[in-house]
Amino acid sequence: MKQRLLGRTYIKVSEIGFGGWAIGGNAYGDSYGYTEDDASLAAIQRALALGCTFFDTADAYGYGHSEELLGRALRQRSDVVVATKVGSNFYGEHPVDDFSGSYIRSALEKSRQRLQRDVIDVYQLHNPPKDLLADPRTYEILQQLKAEGRIRAYGVSVFHYDEALAAIEAGQPDVIQLPYNLLNTAAEELFPVAQREGVGIIAREPLASGFLSGKYSVDAKFGPGDFRADLPRQYVQAMVSSAEAFRFLEAGGARTLVQAALRFVLEQEAVSTVITGIKTVAQAEEDLGASDVPPLTPEERRRVRELMGRRP
Repeated sequence: MKQRLLGRTYIKVSEIGFGGWAIGGNAYGDSYGYTEDDASLAAIQRALALGCTFFDTADAYGYGHSEELLGRALRQRSDVVVATKVGSNFYGEHPVDDFSGSYIRSALEKSRQRLQRDVIDVYQLHNPPKDLLADPRTYEILQQLKAEGRIRAYGVSVFHYDEALAAIEAGQPDVIQLPYNLLNTAAEELFPVAQREGVGIIAREPLASGFLSGKYSVDAKFGPGDFRADLPRQYVQAMVSSAEAFRFLEAGGARTLVQAALRFVLEQEAVSTVITGIKTVAQAEEDLGASDVPPLTPEERRRVRELMGRRP
């Protein structure tokens, strides 16, 4: 497994990381469906054995359950980098967004306990609204926590590159996490700025919520607690059809579609690490194996860009 620097932080991470959303389970909805803890723990252990050193989660994933599982599996290991996120206060009767300094400080303590770590390596604001991202005061609590040694680096997890730009201009985050994949390349607008400012890019959703895995048909059904069950049927069909167009990247068996999709992301120098949602040992082996498969050829890259140009 190859390593990369996480922006200007001097923290080294595996170029493919473990995304912890799915292992939070479907008890509260808004996830990737049913999971089994034993399978999740086995997947984490297999990822470690394959050289994965970067694990990303959020306190909201399974309302702390993802963090708890990572805590059980990783404990106080000093050879891994753990990132988590904050901003959804799920401790009351109904979850509410809360990016106040007092809440962030208290939530960090709970995350540290669940993750069984004295210091959180990377602490990220979890999809805050753009007006907060553009306000320098938003980052004061993160700067304080970093100065106190409770976190090593901080950043934001966002949906759109313009939100990331607002954060860079206002708060100089160490890292930005945002979607980037064969079907969504808008983040490329951000990459030159991130490189110039020394901001590490954590690329998420490299498989476009699983549609680039190649395992779904146009009539795919999703189970309880899987957010994809609420997606419009027309959207699902469009995603599946678009993903199928990239089958040529399997190169006659040299890579799987999953691995090709990850290679596409890794070819961006601005990307420090790409996180992929892993629920099983088999997924850990396929996803992390992308670090060692052949890179895309110039002709494959040309065909990829040609297909992108045809998309509406």
